[in-house]
Amino acid sequence: MSTLSNYIIGEQGFLKHRFLGFLIWQTITSLSLYSLSKLTLFSFFTPAPKLTPSLLSLFLLLTFLLSNLLFSTALHLICSPHQPLSFASPVEMLFGVFRLLFLSGAGPVGSEGRRRVGASLGFVGFVFFCGVSGAVAVGSVCWSCMEFGGGFREVGFKGFVVGLVYGLVFVFRKRWIIEFPIVQRPLFFSFKMGIPSSLRRALKLSCTGYLISTFLAFFLPNEFKSMVTLGKFINEQILLFIGIFLVLICWELCLHLHQVLHTKRYSFAPPKGSAAAETNPSEPLLAALEESHAKTLLKYLAYLDLYMVCEGNANTWRRAAFFEESGETYKRVIAVCLKPLEQLAVELGECVETDSADAFKVSSQLKSPTERVAESRLEQAFYNIQLCAWSAGITASLTVHSRKEDRFGVAQLTESNAAVVSTLLSCLLAVELCMGKKTSVHSAQYLTGPAGIKWATLSNGKRDPAVSTVGKRKGSPLYSKAYVMADILRTSIYRIVSAFHKEMLDSTKSGLHDKDWIISSKPCYGSRELLLQKLNLFLNFEG
Repeated sequence: MSTLSNYIIGEQGFLKHRFLGFLIWQTITSLSLYSLSKLTLFSFFTPAPKLTPSLLSLFLLLTFLLSNLLFSTALHLICSPHQPLSFASPVEMLFGVFRLLFLSGAGPVGSEGRRRVGASLGFVGFVFFCGVSGAVAVGSVCWSCMEFGGGFREVGFKGFVVGLVYGLVFVFRKRWIIEFPIVQRPLFFSFKMGIPSSLRRALKLSCTGYLISTFLAFFLPNEFKSMVTLGKFINEQILLFIGIFLVLICWELCLHLHQVLHTKRYSFAPPKGSAAAETNPSEPLLAALEESHAKTLLKYLAYLDLYMVCEGNANTWRRAAFFEESGETYKRVIAVCLKPLEQLAVELGECVETDSADAFKVSSQLKSPTERVAESRLEQAFYNIQLCAWSAGITASLTVHSRKEDRFGVAQLTESNAAVVSTLLSCLLAVELCMGKKTSVHSAQYLTGPAGIKWATLSNGKRDPAVSTVGKRKGSPLYSKAYVMADILRTSIYRIVSAFHKEMLDSTKSGLHDKDWIISSKPCYGSRELLLQKLNLFLNFEG
């Protein structure tokens, strides 16, 4: 579709401009910190500081900036808003490299294996580039201050170890995931807010990296070690620690700057007042949502832009364009937003009904291999939690706004309201089952007697298998994600119920409740009876 390339210059367009701007601001930040530290900290601990520029100082400055450029490029290549598959083991990595070099066929499970191996090799390469960049950066900063006894090799070795430590901490703490802020602030304010935390992390990592590199330096050959007096040795170590801290604070600010610049909202719309804005202003946004890969930054930015349009009142003309007379635009928007929720419900249902049932059989063990596999599959199901949260908010907001802004009734005529409510309820049931809550119709149903008295049905005595995987570990990160997603889904459903409460009650009395708000086909999870029962709980504000 040519519309996407015309308005946003494709994925290789404005994302490249953001990356170029990131490199420019990163270079300015590194240059400012380098110059400031040379004039203050390093000159204070250097015996005979040379404040006048020389050819050596300019060369070392250039190598310092190039090392930071190497780190910034590696950081940009590894950062992603989407979590990849689980890492491959060393044996899988060796087999994957061998298969890539010598075998042309992928095999039935080759695609998933290649993704796992590719992700693992990417992280290994990032750690290695961190080590190389650390060796060059620390060497460039410290070597010109005074003549180290071991020369550049000793300083470079310690910088290499510090870079490896930083890369390993970065990977295992999953700091490569691009997290979108809840509130969109101006760029300068967002960058300023992250400076104190960057300073604290840089100081902690500097202490850790310095201690590990100093310990490993004792195993260096004698010709690489410093043979100096005690006073000079202490002065060298102070300069080395300052150099390590300078390099890591530049990296931390680089990471924070990358997060700020790449999570800034981009408007997928033609300029207001142009011919395209008058005819079909939603086409660039729909093209980005439908044609982009689910794991790219472009897809996340498109969802963010749609979420801001639906939740705010600054671009009401764009939201009004969704409710055009044919209803095709509204149907496409709802369909693309329900897709992540449907995928989450299906994956959770498959995981809980298969692996969780097996894990429950061996729940007497502390943590069996089968249970670890089940938990791993559940974690992968929540990898798209950011898109699911945006999708739930978008569909709920559009459904609520359709009550007053939908002049042609396209939301009801296209059966989008029923699709939204059914998908939100199905996804909520799947998440609650993952948390250990029973979802059987009989477990929450009541028998009504002649006098209108409700008698609770007896339980069949079977425990839900999902309790064994998530419900019994309420402090785990997986349970926290499920709890957050369930809260988002409940809030979205309550927004719709609050806006259409009278209409829903009237349709219940007329017997059209299931036709107006529940789809006639099989839901993505659960049954129509179970969805109706859950919706009735929300109508009574008991969901």
